[in-house]
Amino acid sequence: MLSYTELTPPERELWDAFPEGRPVDLRTGAPDADAPSAGARWGPERTVRAAVVAALLLGANDHRSGGVAALRLAGTRITGRLELSGAEICHAFSLKGCRLDEAVRLHGATTRAIEITDSWVAGIDAELARIEGGLDLRRSAIEGGSLILVNARMTGNLLLEDAKISSPEEWAVLAGGLALDGGVFARRLTTRGGFRVPGARLTSGLFLQGARLENTGGVALAAGGVTASTVDCSQGFIAQGSVRLRRARIEGLLTFGGARLNGDAAVLDCVAMQVGEFDCRTAVPLAGLVDLRSAQATWCQDSERSWPERVLLEGFTYGSIRFLDTPYTAGQGETPVRDEVARRLAWVRRNPGYAPQPYEQLAGWYRQIGHDDDARRVLLAKQRHRRLTLSLSARAWGRLLDVTVGYGYRPWLAGVWLLTLTMLGTLAFSTHPPIPVKPGEGAPFQPLVYTLDLLIPIGGLGQRGGWYWSDDGLQWLAYLLIAFGWMLTTAVLAGVTRTLQKN
Repeated sequence: MLSYTELTPPERELWDAFPEGRPVDLRTGAPDADAPSAGARWGPERTVRAAVVAALLLGANDHRSGGVAALRLAGTRITGRLELSGAEICHAFSLKGCRLDEAVRLHGATTRAIEITDSWVAGIDAELARIEGGLDLRRSAIEGGSLILVNARMTGNLLLEDAKISSPEEWAVLAGGLALDGGVFARRLTTRGGFRVPGARLTSGLFLQGARLENTGGVALAAGGVTASTVDCSQGFIAQGSVRLRRARIEGLLTFGGARLNGDAAVLDCVAMQVGEFDCRTAVPLAGLVDLRSAQATWCQDSERSWPERVLLEGFTYGSIRFLDTPYTAGQGETPVRDEVARRLAWVRRNPGYAPQPYEQLAGWYRQIGHDDDARRVLLAKQRHRRLTLSLSARAWGRLLDVTVGYGYRPWLAGVWLLTLTMLGTLAFSTHPPIPVKPGEGAPFQPLVYTLDLLIPIGGLGQRGGWYWSDDGLQWLAYLLIAFGWMLTTAVLAGVTRTLQKN
């Protein structure tokens, strides 16, 4: 037990101020001299032992009446380890502009709100802590250690705005299973090491606008399985490392508007994610693979220039999707795009290999908004992509279906072919009429009707069997018209059947 006579002057001042909650400010007013990063040079007149702080927080000298006991300290160097693991702390705890030479230990502690702002700390371990209120670390620097909040519970917010966390380990922030009745507000946070919050429950969301998370070659943001109302990584957010949101459940907005994501492999992993509104309008194209397999979005807005060359889209479903940038003007080395459908098909083709679901999903979206012609264009593109995976004979048949009826999505092509062949046959046969099989019998020769009789494989118009050709060239033309008639009829039936089956 500490004796009052053993306390230094700054410690006695803090001891005497604690019962009434009066602040103790040891700052000089000179910005350079008061910088916590230079606090290792502060002398005894600005130094308090961690054991004194711990004793006060654990109930020493809190029995005076007339005030609410609280520890409020500013501009002070705290030496030794602040060990409060498993403690029950019933007093407010505020440090401003302080330097804590060793890590703060709050493992399994139960405490009220904690404020450590504009300070320098060697690390904070609050694993399994229960905080009735929030944890305020705004503008503080944590160096040489991590911020550990694994399975912690807070009724307030985690405030990390303008903070800097530099850890020699892989993770600067370890907060898996963190449960907040509030949210994580980490605007302009800078980390050296990843930000890990898998399975966290963030009622008010995760806000990382303008933050910079650096874990080059590793994971910058690990938020798999997180449950949040909002995840905001916009306004200049930078991730040097991959971003993982596997199985995340985000009720409202997930945005990377104006962000820069740089990962070595999968720069953005959103497998099986569920989100209300997904905004992927990054500042520059994503550098690496984007994985959206089995993800679900009620509304998706993006920019075609945000996506990398490879985007895994199989199983990605959305209620609505829009490009929110304007079509660019083709410059040197760029391919101009003509319309929204062409742009969106180019996006679908970023999926490696052939997968039918992304085409079906896109076609379903166009049908939903009443753009049936666009839906047919998408389904035709799907069949053309599928053809590349088939055998040589199947590709030849597919090519025929494409040219003749557009796989059933362009049946008017058959009419164009029939009209063209009808005009060709009529012109050829009118200039060189055939010889009647039975002279003087039957109807007179009519080139148009004869041509149609050759092209229509079913039934007859009474012209084909009554004439023969002495000219071998016209005889072969008649054979070709019969063959084309059968092929067109077969192609139309196959294409229409496929269309009816799909729709």
